Amino acid sequence: MRTRAVILAGGEGSRLGVLTAKRAKPAVPFAGKYRIIDFPLSNCVNSNIYDVLVLTQYRPHSLNDHIGLGRPWDLDRSLTGGVKLLQPYQGRQDTDWYAGTADAVTQNLNFVRRGHPRNVLILSGDHIYEMDYSMLVDYHEEHNADATVCVIRVPLHEAPRYGIMAVDETHRIVDFVEKPTDPPGDLANMGVYVFKAEVLESLLREDAQRVNSRHDFGYNIIPRMMELGLQVMAFSYGGYWIDVGTVDAYWEAHMDLLASPPSLNLNDRSWIIHTRSEERPPVQIAKGAIVEDSLITDGSFIAEGARVIRSILSPGVYVGPNAVVYESVILTDSYIERGATIQRSVVDKGAVVSQGATVGEILDGPNKGVACIGKNSTVPENFTVKHGAVLGVDLLPEDVVDQYPDRVIPANAKVGYKASK
Repeated sequence: MRTRAVILAGGEGSRLGVLTAKRAKPAVPFAGKYRIIDFPLSNCVNSNIYDVLVLTQYRPHSLNDHIGLGRPWDLDRSLTGGVKLLQPYQGRQDTDWYAGTADAVTQNLNFVRRGHPRNVLILSGDHIYEMDYSMLVDYHEEHNADATVCVIRVPLHEAPRYGIMAVDETHRIVDFVEKPTDPPGDLANMGVYVFKAEVLESLLREDAQRVNSRHDFGYNIIPRMMELGLQVMAFSYGGYWIDVGTVDAYWEAHMDLLASPPSLNLNDRSWIIHTRSEERPPVQIAKGAIVEDSLITDGSFIAEGARVIRSILSPGVYVGPNAVVYESVILTDSYIERGATIQRSVVDKGAVVSQGATVGEILDGPNKGVACIGKNSTVPENFTVKHGAVLGVDLLPEDVVDQYPDRVIPANAKVGYKASK
């Protein structure tokens, strides 16, 4: 076996706030009909890699339901290959929640090494991009590398969010620092690695014995390879890639889809992003409604006089008469009542924005201040939700009215939700 892929999909994604209050980050819906996990999964099968392990942990149920046996990705294979979902377990040896990305793989080494793959491809389950991994694996083998790290140039002001590295004239990595306060460059780690299988196993077993280790690929494994003088190569990626780690980044990624041309072309039939889809009726747009520069998914209904501009509507969204949705992301089965206005906001699944309510604001400058309404919550009638404000999950109208009798939720306020540190 040449290559086995391991997708790390256990992250809590706390910086996505209420969007991950009831689901893992890789299970968050994206671009109307997809979930974030669909991108690495589809990249695998489009790269002819059909042996995939998905390591889950935090709130895995929606992710498990979505992937199932892997049929939409042609990964429902019973003999060889296919997709397997693995979670932390208690067995004869002591195990616990994954302590880090490397520990997640260590705890599943029996599955990773089964069949003796030559290479192990390590992927993050929460990034949006399209990549032919077969080119990466070919590059890795041509350079006889012990590991190869995918890298991309990022704006210098964003570099502290990433692992930053330096390379020599042969593209060998000569320096690596994880999330530096004062970054020495802009060449960032994408969280996509390919290892020689035997080298990876040796490194993981050694790291597992280190008491002071964070058991993380970026903080520990790659720097340790530098110390040992192993051959670690950089593979430069020039396409679109984004870590949708915050609500603002999640919103920005959707706006990128609506650019002309879009940053990521979902209509490319040579690189299909597969997903598990629900059966929904066709989109219905009433007379007098206006829809511009938007992605509208099956089952949505846009009533007379409504306007949907530069927005993404997921399955089953209802936009009532004379309602306005502008530069916003509305998730599955949300209900926007008559005369409501939503702008630069993310509205999660099953939420209700009541008649005459206003959610979000249009602001200039780099801080967009995206407002966010949690799953199954209701914005009461004629309420105003200012920019950056967050409503938690399952909030009833009375939960909100009691706190804000003047019917205005201030900018950046958090209602019924305590953000993780």
